[in-house]
Amino acid sequence: MKKEKSCGAIIYKIVDYTIYYLILHMSLGHYSLCKGHVEGNENEVETAIREIKEETNLDVKLDTNFKEIITYSPFENIIKDVIFFVAETKNDNRPVDLHDNEVDSQEFLPYLEAYKKLTYQSDKDVLYKANLYILKKISR
Repeated sequence: MKKEKSCGAIIYKIVDYTIYYLILHMSLGHYSLCKGHVEGNENEVETAIREIKEETNLDVKLDTNFKEIITYSPFENIIKDVIFFVAETKNDNRPVDLHDNEVDSQEFLPYLEAYKKLTYQSDKDVLYKANLYILKKISR
């Protein structure tokens, strides 16, 4: 069985006391969170930051205190781990994929809208956990 690894983040911003989450509409048709394959000797943090920049062109502050791992089989004989952190946008730039047109469109949505828009339950589960983490973090 071949092992694959991807890393990414639940990207968010806070506007007027509301948390907005970035949801990507992928060129394959599904709605997803920002993530991508580890390249070369990258560590998980380096991969997440690179993928965020490639897929969104956003500068973020990555929070590695939140770390969730999803494991699934995208194809026969392949097992894939996806490591998610949370990341807050550092500016109010409009997200755009300048890399490879893998992302058709992107939008920041409030939690419930973002949750409903995501295609896969595993992404919804990670968003749910990230939302709880961020709410707890900002209430301190």
